[in-house]
Amino acid sequence: MSKHTSQPLDHITVVSLEHAIAAPFCTRQLADLGARVIKVERPGDGDFARGYDKRARGLSSHFVWVNRSKESLALDLKNPEHLAALKQLLGKADVLVQNLAPGATARMGLDAATLRALHPRLIVCDISGYGLDGPYRDKKAYDLLIQSEAGYLSITGTPEQPSKSGNSIADIAAGMYAYTSILAALLHRDKTGEGAHIDVSMLESLTEWMSFPLYYATDNAPPPTRNGASHATIYPYGPFLAGDGNSVMLGLQNEREWVQFCEVVMQDASLATDPRFNSNSLRHENKQQLEPIILKEFATLNAAQVIERLDQAQIANARMNNMADLWAHPQLQARQRWVDVDTPNGKLPALLPPGQSDAFNYTMGAIPSVGEHTQHILNELGITLSKPTSS
Repeated sequence: MSKHTSQPLDHITVVSLEHAIAAPFCTRQLADLGARVIKVERPGDGDFARGYDKRARGLSSHFVWVNRSKESLALDLKNPEHLAALKQLLGKADVLVQNLAPGATARMGLDAATLRALHPRLIVCDISGYGLDGPYRDKKAYDLLIQSEAGYLSITGTPEQPSKSGNSIADIAAGMYAYTSILAALLHRDKTGEGAHIDVSMLESLTEWMSFPLYYATDNAPPPTRNGASHATIYPYGPFLAGDGNSVMLGLQNEREWVQFCEVVMQDASLATDPRFNSNSLRHENKQQLEPIILKEFATLNAAQVIERLDQAQIANARMNNMADLWAHPQLQARQRWVDVDTPNGKLPALLPPGQSDAFNYTMGAIPSVGEHTQHILNELGITLSKPTSS
């Protein structure tokens, strides 16, 4: 089937007052689908995420990740002339996404109620830490703080020490719900002709992802314990050390797999019927006794040999990859998932969006410098600013 040259959102213009991760991650995915995304930045430094680090060939790793395929419009929104230019731009937009500090857009006359009265088809998506009302509305919210507030830290880490997620999981969750909510709002507008106001909070987004431990602890039952990289309720399920010092991740799901694990991997069929271990609840209860038995057998093998036995037994397993391993992952290479994108510092590899489509190609455009597209966008609007922006 041949792919179309058009893309699902190539008729959509998105304006974003965004910084950090949550809103930029949302809008980058809209850009992946062909939307024109105009990122409004402060003249000079721009989005403060540009300065988080310089690890991506002199650019910020966070910024490179979530800002490809966008146009950068540098405006000083404290300047009335610049603010008026933005308001004129919004008259031509389909979507406004913002994750500024609570109340910031209202002070500029850019709140949803004001904008939608002027532009009924406009979709306004507000992303915040705690939502647009309630007692926590004005509370500052960063990713780690929301991980703590949503209980994520209480179930993640070791028994002795809670651990944060190694990536911005609360920001990612909020960005994903903003993205899908905007797609739903666009479909709704096609049916009704009306825009929408979307209120996405980081707390609610991550709380949704916490639903398993929440239900596990229904009616004040004990919550899942922190178990490092091991599963909280299934055993064996987690990392195990092989004789060469490398770890192998494995996971059992049922009693049939337990029998296979004992016979093929452990090469001890009698272990399958050991009364201490012949159900998952017993294995979990007695894992202090089972773990050394597993480790003793694994100590006679290197990690590759352990994986070979696990594959033979059809037991789910994985390597404990680091970042270098992931860059070179043979599955990603075989499926040609990396493409180069342009940046102000040359080309960088970027992962094609998950979800291969045979209908269209994703947009994989350049990462902009601050204000790179300002003059072009102002020319389109027929605007000449008496005090030009600087980048």
